[in-house]
Amino acid sequence: MSTVPAAAQVLAILRYLAAQAGPVPAAAISRDVQLPRSTTYHLLDTLAREGFVVHLPEERRYGLGVSAFELGSGYSRQAPFQRLARVPLAKLVDRTGHNAHLAVLHGREVIYVIEERAPGRAPLVTEVGVRLPAHLTASGRAVLARLPQAQVRALFPDASAFVMRNESGPGSPSALRNLLVEVRRRGYSTEDGEVTPGFASVAAAVLDHTAHPIAGVAVTFPAEDVGPEEQQEIAQQVARTAAEVSRRVGGVTDPARVPGHGTPTR
Repeated sequence: MSTVPAAAQVLAILRYLAAQAGPVPAAAISRDVQLPRSTTYHLLDTLAREGFVVHLPEERRYGLGVSAFELGSGYSRQAPFQRLARVPLAKLVDRTGHNAHLAVLHGREVIYVIEERAPGRAPLVTEVGVRLPAHLTASGRAVLARLPQAQVRALFPDASAFVMRNESGPGSPSALRNLLVEVRRRGYSTEDGEVTPGFASVAAAVLDHTAHPIAGVAVTFPAEDVGPEEQQEIAQQVARTAAEVSRRVGGVTDPARVPGHGTPTR
């Protein structure tokens, strides 16, 4: 399918503005998005007329407008990500016989947005809307392992950034760094008793079209009921599901094939 150049340019501008801390000059947009200045101004004028961009004349800068906010609000209302992920998670529960969930990173925490409970399995702490420390959860570790290392350092700059639930888990930036190296090596993350005593989890990251992690898919099970071989099988099923959700949202299913994304940047 061919790309419409003007549409691609408009989307590039909107994505760029969304990533900035505040309004920016048109010259910066032109430079960073790699568009001719005349094209940049024409597109900004059109976006401003439609409310997607606002021009601040005194500052000579451009920022996102109300229409862009309405788009984001519509996404939240429709919850397409959760809708796309629910069926793969339900199938994951069927294949493993254990509870599965989907969590997204929010600062140093993960927020659980889907929980699929296996028949006969007890409810867990990972109910929808619950927040937990990202560095203690398998879902959070799966996402953190795929982030640029500079971003992880910004989130966890020193020991004061770490909290414990059961007196276990990484308690320093170096300990977290070593743990995430192991997650990247294996291709999935684990936790055992660090969230709830007696329960363990395995997780893998869902990636967007740039191989950026947008969520973690995890399965949680009673630790004493699952041996090493079965845990490995569950991990494979989790990775398979994470790849399927990535595919459904138009993301990367094999990050090793994306230049520059095999290992998070320093």
